[in-house]
Amino acid sequence: MVEEEQKYEVDDTYVLPDLAATAPPGGRVRALPPVTLVARYLDTVDLRLARAGASLRHRKGDELPWTVKLPTDTPGVRHEVSRPGPKRQPPPELVELVTVLHRGAALAPVTVVRTVRHAYEVCDRAGTVLAEVVDDRVTVLDDSGATTDTFRELEVERKAGDRSLLDRIGAVLREAGAQRGSFVPKHVRALGATAQADPDLVGPAGLPAEPTAGDVVTEALRKEIRRLLAHDPLVRLRAPAAGGDTGVHQMRVACRRLRSDLRTFTPLVRKTWSRPLRTELRWLAGVLGAARDAEVLRARLRETADADPLSPLDEGAVGRLDDVLAARQRTALAVIDEALRGARYLALVDSLVLASASPRLTSRAAAPAAEALPALVARPWARLTGPEGVEGLDAQSPDDRWHAVRKEAKQARYAVNAVAPTVSKGARRLSRALARVQDVLGEHQDAAVAADTWLEIAAERPDDHELAVTAGRLAERERACVHRMRAAFPAAWHRATRRRRTRWLP
Repeated sequence: MVEEEQKYEVDDTYVLPDLAATAPPGGRVRALPPVTLVARYLDTVDLRLARAGASLRHRKGDELPWTVKLPTDTPGVRHEVSRPGPKRQPPPELVELVTVLHRGAALAPVTVVRTVRHAYEVCDRAGTVLAEVVDDRVTVLDDSGATTDTFRELEVERKAGDRSLLDRIGAVLREAGAQRGSFVPKHVRALGATAQADPDLVGPAGLPAEPTAGDVVTEALRKEIRRLLAHDPLVRLRAPAAGGDTGVHQMRVACRRLRSDLRTFTPLVRKTWSRPLRTELRWLAGVLGAARDAEVLRARLRETADADPLSPLDEGAVGRLDDVLAARQRTALAVIDEALRGARYLALVDSLVLASASPRLTSRAAAPAAEALPALVARPWARLTGPEGVEGLDAQSPDDRWHAVRKEAKQARYAVNAVAPTVSKGARRLSRALARVQDVLGEHQDAAVAADTWLEIAAERPDDHELAVTAGRLAERERACVHRMRAAFPAAWHRATRRRRTRWLP
């Protein structure tokens, strides 16, 4: 569930205005009976969850009393997950959702917040709740139950309505004297300045006007570390990532890019620090690999089966193929779950958080980025263009040879991406052109693997003749795609190697 809300600051003398005008024609505002909510928040001793904008709480009286709230990149928007459970024992599933924040540190009660809430629902003509306005009077309690602070705030939460409704309600509240507040959760406000200190994970902050090579390394690592850790909860929840992608894919991409960056920037980072990190990232990418492969194959199965409506395939056989892949996916996801609960993953998360704060750089990292970085990209570029790369590739090369070139293209593109903001327009052009090369090679690899997979599954079930026929027809379509990609590759490669895109390379 995604929670989207706006906060407003008011004092005890504030009079809530009439909200009737904010309802759509035929709608109304419905006042709910006041309720008293008592929430107990858990955190680490150093408030790692609060500082990261997350929370784990038990709220008395709720049908699902335990709730985790996780931040997003949009202020006022959080992921919210609630579960049942006894007061003194948070559900293990919710504790695991904040693993990348607590990193194994003990969670214990840190504050109790009592809220007397007056809520108002803005409804449409049919009675559908479009938004909820709550007037909260908050009391902060210590361990003995004594009051340590009080404050009042208004919240406008989006329900079935659109964002413009929240803005209209906000305008009415401000006209009556409310002040738009920064999005500070109640428990963070209750815990004080310590809870509003910087989080342990340091995110990308942009490059200075004249960056050093070390600035570029640090920014690149922070970007991918944030990507990896942000998708951990989505993998555990089996929830979709932004743009319809999956958390498994995003975590795996982050692993690959981090490994690639550490490899590209080898002269700029301490080997005793980077090598163990690369080893652990390779392990995690491997853990994620089988589930990602199953995701890709399941999506591709339907796409290939539906590619020619004039020549439909046996739906039952396609369904049986998907059943096999779904079983593989469930097994692979169970392996991921086990790994994410383990000590090895916890240690990797700790290392990544430390790396975001202070990557171990060499003295060479102090050089200006524009001077130091092109030579580092030249090495993966040489591997891609050389005899073991595109130079030795032709239309008759085996699939494995094409896949090897694909991996070199990916490494070269990641390297170009990392340095492009500080080098030249040519680097950005090359990055875009390599994206097209990578798309062609990626489609080639996916088709080749899919063709082998359909035939492999059919071979395991020799008595299923409809499956054998359907797998054969699918494999033919995939091999046709392989040939199309091989035919498309020369043009994509020629475009990438034009002089205006590569002249910046030494």
